[in-house]
Amino acid sequence: MDERRSVEDRVEESTLQLLRSKGPRSVTVEAVAKNSGVAKTTIYRRYRNRSDLLTSALSRLASLRSPDPGTKPPDRLRWLIRHAVEMVEDGVGLGGVAAMLTDDDPEFTALCRRILVAQREQLSAAIDAGKADGSMRADIDGATLIDAIVGAYLAEQARSDNVTGNWEERLFAFFWPAVRR
Repeated sequence: MDERRSVEDRVEESTLQLLRSKGPRSVTVEAVAKNSGVAKTTIYRRYRNRSDLLTSALSRLASLRSPDPGTKPPDRLRWLIRHAVEMVEDGVGLGGVAAMLTDDDPEFTALCRRILVAQREQLSAAIDAGKADGSMRADIDGATLIDAIVGAYLAEQARSDNVTGNWEERLFAFFWPAVRR
């Protein structure tokens, strides 16, 4: 890995750590510099401002590698469940979700929504592949399925403050009979 990528990785991971632990308002160039150990001048050479930092860090999370075309239909749904919650779990965190819901930081909310739209398109492609090969019902609304998965994740977090290890399998068992052809 070249030095430039290493610096960007440290900066972007620090951006995400601050976002998950303290919310979007905590993400400033100064805080990221302190948290990452990268000089502010170095950060400003790579990112114009806070918005660029957030955009770059969150965009990395939204870039998914689609499941292989030969993935069995049940495993495609498992993949969808796992990746539908990734943006919350490994990205904005529950504090970021709360900030979006309250519009506490309008710039962050707008950015996050743009990235979530891109992620939803990638996730919907896996649903469309299941429809195309006949393994999933043709009338499944991909956006609603994704929302239901993320909503179930948030409800589990709110209810128990912990998503248990078998949560994905429980959700799969619930959804698979409804989506399979």
